[in-house]
Amino acid sequence: MKYILFLFLLLPFFSFSQKKADILLKNGKIIDGTGNSWFYGDVAIRKGKIIAVGNLHKYRASKIIDVQRMIIAPGFIDVHTHIEGDEKRTPTADNFIFDGVTTVITGNCGSSNTDLTNYFRMLDSLKLSVNVASFIGHNNVREAILGTANREPNPEELKKMEFLVEEGMKNGAVGFSTGLIYIPGTYAKTNEVVSLAKASSKYQGIYTSHIRSESQQVFAAIEEAINVGKEAGMPVQISHFKIGKPYWGQSDKTLGQVEKARNEGFDVTIDQYPYTASSTSLNSVIPSWALENGKDSILYRLKNPLIRKKIIEEMIGDMEKRQRSNFDYAVVARFRADSAYNGKNISEINLMMGRKGTIPDEIETILDLTEKGGASMVFHSMDEADVENIMKYPFTMIASDSGIRDFGQGVPHPRGYGSNARVLSKYVRERKVIRMEDAIRRMTSLPAQKFGFKNRGLLREGMAADIVIFDPVTVTDQSTYAKPHQYSEGFKYVIVNGKLTVNNSLHTGIRNGKVLFGPGFKRTNN
Repeated sequence: MKYILFLFLLLPFFSFSQKKADILLKNGKIIDGTGNSWFYGDVAIRKGKIIAVGNLHKYRASKIIDVQRMIIAPGFIDVHTHIEGDEKRTPTADNFIFDGVTTVITGNCGSSNTDLTNYFRMLDSLKLSVNVASFIGHNNVREAILGTANREPNPEELKKMEFLVEEGMKNGAVGFSTGLIYIPGTYAKTNEVVSLAKASSKYQGIYTSHIRSESQQVFAAIEEAINVGKEAGMPVQISHFKIGKPYWGQSDKTLGQVEKARNEGFDVTIDQYPYTASSTSLNSVIPSWALENGKDSILYRLKNPLIRKKIIEEMIGDMEKRQRSNFDYAVVARFRADSAYNGKNISEINLMMGRKGTIPDEIETILDLTEKGGASMVFHSMDEADVENIMKYPFTMIASDSGIRDFGQGVPHPRGYGSNARVLSKYVRERKVIRMEDAIRRMTSLPAQKFGFKNRGLLREGMAADIVIFDPVTVTDQSTYAKPHQYSEGFKYVIVNGKLTVNNSLHTGIRNGKVLFGPGFKRTNN
């Protein structure tokens, strides 16, 4: 009886020696996001946070997952997305989640909500499966004040635009974005961009840019982006860094521009998607002056024989500069007016329309598609050697440049489904372009540091429990140009803010994402 009483008295001490967690990940190959070497260990999660990493045999949990030496890594941060308009259709964000992404940054290329308070309130009410941060976008700010006019703002108009940028920063934007090939941003001169960037810089924002040219004028466009950051006194992120056909093989020079700026003390980084094709609107190949002042004005120009002739002549000249003999590199991703064109290139569609295979004929086909509402396109315009060279640069992040995919709709770019898996399978496992630890650093701690997500991007005690567990042998991007609607494979478990969102490769339906606010919000809303 004495011995039983003695054991009973000791029971609380045995209980305290076992620490509690909500989820315990055991026997993992931990790659913590720093770029350092992997190590074997466990990860304990409680109340949405990581509470311990290492040998955790004293921990107990309501859910224990033996990951059997698969890789445990921080959840991936996709720094360049366009999810606006997709959230309500697919709040589970399956294409991101199944590619290991737990945080997305939207509002890129100058396109964002201008009322971020209402946008973030909507996200908070809706709940996505991923965390969301946003930029305040130049194109929308400019359009709110000037419409799509091709002119400079007067001083009063510029002040109104600056006010909208500042409000965006106060409401939680992480920075200011531009898309200088898109309407109406393409009409802005550099001094306008600098003024608006300064309005963001007041609140510790980042300047990110789809630069003015990624082909014929790429070197000048990179310099412009760097100089905006210098003059505004803010970090720079150059979006989907690439180089077009006239300059294939010269990515060392474009990377040299970035490295020179960094060596001079300026915080310049880049991101890329791991493909040789881009994707954007068909309008991007039409002279920007022809797109001024909205749909009615565009249609008027296209139907006016003299103006149409001028547009065609300018597009022929542009094709010569691009060193292209036809538009077979331009593939329709989605054409609402006729889905039969989806997945076919402009040269094929041109012949379907009964035209000859000349450049002027193909341009006529492009203008016909534009008159009927335009199309989303995939442009095969890059060289694999440059893609790999850019990926080797240590300050390159991985991004998808995608929205939340509407599964089965159109023939979109595969980057929306498989960007991270493609890096891990093709460029790490197969081609050995970069090491696994460094690939994960580029997807986690590098973007977290750049965009100020202080409690994400690393597997550390006290950090938010955004975690991916994947098999390095089987992780694969299934999405292709011909059959894009296929989720990545190999991501067995995904945890977002401590909730198991993918369990044994199946989406649980959990939507535990949060809005991640920029530094201006924290400073003005304490």
